[in-house]
Amino acid sequence: MLNTDAATLSPIALFLQADWVVKLVMLGLILASVWTWMIIIGFSSRMRGTNNTIRRFERDFRKSDNIDDFHRVRGDDDSPVARVFAAGVTEWRRSTGQRSIDRDGTRERLATVMGAAVAAEVDRMADRLNILATIGSVAPFVGLFGTVWGIMRAFTAIAGEQNSSLAVVAPGIAEALFATALGLFAAIPAVIAYNRFSHSINRVEARLSRFADGFHTTLSRQLEAR
Repeated sequence: MLNTDAATLSPIALFLQADWVVKLVMLGLILASVWTWMIIIGFSSRMRGTNNTIRRFERDFRKSDNIDDFHRVRGDDDSPVARVFAAGVTEWRRSTGQRSIDRDGTRERLATVMGAAVAAEVDRMADRLNILATIGSVAPFVGLFGTVWGIMRAFTAIAGEQNSSLAVVAPGIAEALFATALGLFAAIPAVIAYNRFSHSINRVEARLSRFADGFHTTLSRQLEAR
């Protein structure tokens, strides 16, 4: 075993002197941590953009006097609320383009179509949240596996050296605890981000649902006027 000075107990030295199994564990946890932060940064940027596009779309929709004109101008926007709006307009045209209009059936179909569009947008936004959930739940146990393996090495060193002094056991214990720390370093941000992003997606879902309900009410009034 190596001496227990500050250099040999540094993170880099602990990685280099670790057993190959613990090295694989450490590398996996480091990659998981990098992947977590990439998802966090990308998802944060995407959620900000989504909320901004929804706010602008709702503002312009309230100012519009004609649904068909607004759909012609904004119906192809690349935003969740625009796709919900487009789904409602498409079903409205299909249901009211017939000679005989079933008002109750039209209302039900509009609600179903826009509800399905909202659910599809939520699924699209939550695409990578399962990765954060997996890392948050698995990383501590992967780190624990590295910890157990490192402690086993420390006991093996004690048996080989027939000496239980700190100089013999410290490197193995240190690398074991370092694996635990890496597991927590990957898991804690993933869990926090998962909870935060889940809340953000729930708020967006509620906002899309409110827009769909309001649009459904508008179309229902027009249906009564026919």
